[in-house]
This record gives sequence, structure tokens and C-alpha cells, in this order.
Amino acid sequence: MMGIMKVQGMMVAAMALGCFAGEPLVKDGVSIAFLGDSITQAGASHEGGYARLVISGLAANGFQVRPVYAGISGHKSNDMLARVDRDVLSKKPTFMTLSCGVNDVWHGARGVPLDDYKKNITALVDKVQAAGVKPIILTATMIGEDAANGNNKKLEGYNAFLRTFAAERRLPLADLNAQMQEAVSQAKASNAPKPDKANYLTSDGVHMAPAGDQMMAEGILRALGADDAQIAKAKAAWLEIPASTPLKAQFSVSLRDYNRLVAAAVKEGLSVNDYVNREVTKALSAILAK
Repeated sequence: MMGIMKVQGMMVAAMALGCFAGEPLVKDGVSIAFLGDSITQAGASHEGGYARLVISGLAANGFQVRPVYAGISGHKSNDMLARVDRDVLSKKPTFMTLSCGVNDVWHGARGVPLDDYKKNITALVDKVQAAGVKPIILTATMIGEDAANGNNKKLEGYNAFLRTFAAERRLPLADLNAQMQEAVSQAKASNAPKPDKANYLTSDGVHMAPAGDQMMAEGILRALGADDAQIAKAKAAWLEIPASTPLKAQFSVSLRDYNRLVAAAVKEGLSVNDYVNREVTKALSAILAK
């Protein structure tokens, strides 16, 4: 099943790109809006998020691009349709990536049925194209890193629509769902380490961990026409972005030790959290320097 989905996704992506194949769509000085839900909101919230990686990947290849970040947690296709004028079109971007479908399915009874989803996406893209903005369609990423679970099986119909829609409209398509399924499958087959002990590409089954953000960014860059050499430049640049990958280290101490930390922090005019963060950063730098 996965192999068939991957091949179908690649075929539709090629059809969608059509005349764009081998010719980058992006030019220096254009702007890209990223419309989506919490995955997109998180993808713009720190330097290693997928939306920011797209911008830095383009910069690594000589394209200075203005971003418009338009992700809002919990939003579905109806919400994005309702706010696209305010959050995207009013900013006059050149391109707009559309990441929509996870919450339409994941929210269950509060979600959006497939027929309504099709109407919302069609109306949204119609509006965007009428404004002269070029849409880039992203298939919705997995809901849990298990392709056979109920949510992912339901999501198949939504993504099948997106693939067909992109091909019919001759829009660039980043088939992120097919790419994610393949990446998860390969990680499981190779018994790769799980960064958070539960998932490979996500922090919670849905929202992206560093590997997931890179997977999404690469898919979008390829949809924009990036070739292997340009992807390699982007990946090399990503490795050097300062503070791009937040760590979730947590510390608990006794009240006695906490009071000692407070006293040490006060002597240096710092809060206890700032003091601890500084000292941990120093210790981490020493470890990485070995």
C-alpha cells in the first residue's frame, strides 16, 4: 500500500509541476506566505521550524525571500478560508503554501467532512489565484506515526483530493504525507533511534520534531523547483543555524538546592532560570567542544 501511495504521489507531483520541472519558481525578492494550522505555527516559531527552514534554504541558494507566517493552532479548512484575506492576501505575497487537513480529520465530530473540505479548499484556492498569488499545495502530514490507524486511513481521502486537485489546476505539489510515510517506514526498518523515545519525525505524533521539519522544508523546496544540489546547499546551511533546535531538558532539585541557586543568581543580578540556563549552556558548550 505504501509503495503504491508513494508512486502515485510522485506521479501526481510530476504532473502538477509540469512546465516548472527543472526551472526554479522562486526569484530573488519575492515573498512566500505559509498558511496552516499549529504545525505551520510551530514551523515559524523558531529557527528550525519548517517554514523558517524554507526561507533559510532559499537564502543559502542566493534567494532573499520575504516570509508571511500565517499558521494558527487548531484551524481547519473553514477557518483558513475565512481568514485568508486578512492573514495572507492583504500581505500581497507572491506564493502561498497551503497546509490543511490534519485538524479537519483529527477533530473528529468537530472536524470538516470530506465533501465540505473539498468545497473549502477549492474556494480558498480560487480566491488566492484571483488575487494573483500562486498556491503551492501540501498534502496533510500523518496523524500519529502509524499509517494504518483510523485517522490516517480517513486522511487518505483528503490527500487523494489534494493530489488530484493540484494536478487538475497544474499547481506545484509537495506530497509531504507520502514522504513522511516513507521516512517513518525506513526509520522503523532500520531500527533508527527515536529522538523523543516515541516517534521518529514528530514530538507527539503530529507536530514536527527536527527531522520532520527538515522533511517538510525539503518537500516544499523541491516543489518550488530546487534540484539536488540546491537541496544539499540548504541542508548544509541548516546545520549551522544557531539555536535552531530547542531541547526539552527539565531539572528538579530539592528546596535546599533551589535556595542555593537563587542565592547564586541574585549575586549576579539574574533570575534563577536565567542563571541555570546560562550555566547549562556553558556546560553543553564544553561537552560539544570535546
